[in-house]
Amino acid sequence: MSDTPVRRLGGRPADALRPVSFAMGVSKHAEGSCLVKFGDTHVLCTATVDEQLPGWLKGSGKGWVTAEYGMLPRATNTRTAREATKGGQSGRTQEIQRLIGRALRAVTDLRSFGEVQIRLDCDVLQADGGTRTASVTGSYLALAQAFGTMKRLGAISRNPLREPVAAVSCGLVKGAALLDLDYSEDSTAQADSNFVLTGSGKIVEVQGTAEDHPFEDAEFQALMKLAHKGVAELVALQKAALQAAGL
Repeated sequence: MSDTPVRRLGGRPADALRPVSFAMGVSKHAEGSCLVKFGDTHVLCTATVDEQLPGWLKGSGKGWVTAEYGMLPRATNTRTAREATKGGQSGRTQEIQRLIGRALRAVTDLRSFGEVQIRLDCDVLQADGGTRTASVTGSYLALAQAFGTMKRLGAISRNPLREPVAAVSCGLVKGAALLDLDYSEDSTAQADSNFVLTGSGKIVEVQGTAEDHPFEDAEFQALMKLAHKGVAELVALQKAALQAAGL
């Protein structure tokens, strides 16, 4: 692993997140919503309370949290055709939305809000790397607001969320470990990883891929250390956003 500093856009240090912001309640009709920005990656996350539960869960006494993910045609540098016009979702889309659903279910007490399904929709308005990590992080806030709406209406008596969850990307670029990759870094990385961690530092999911050659355990540990730092900062920002929203 290289000790030579990598020059990042705007002079950002190797262990620094891009500018992050959360705008809560941006959707008039959704029970919960958050516009999350990781630098130039912008994702609108909405949460819908749906009384239609998957058939295999009916009578179980459990609720469900699921997610859908998509990118607007001009979220990227060139127009991408809507997946509906191509006949179905890509494997990438399905993989990302399953990741989002797993991440949120991991921190939710599914038996505490009845036989209700919460649908999370993550629509990428603008992409510059890290769309899945931004989606996980923003979806937590949309879900928290939806549960807040249910509690205010008397549908539940307590918050089903056990603790926060957030996600961040890390990678090896020119031998250096970097936190929260933008597209220019992600597209040239020797290794690219996504970390989904809870507020207490527990691991929900780790996705790691060598793009050039296999990476060493010490390099992975360096990425993990960066991820813990980044997620801790994201969770602090999530808590501040919830407090500002009165949740």
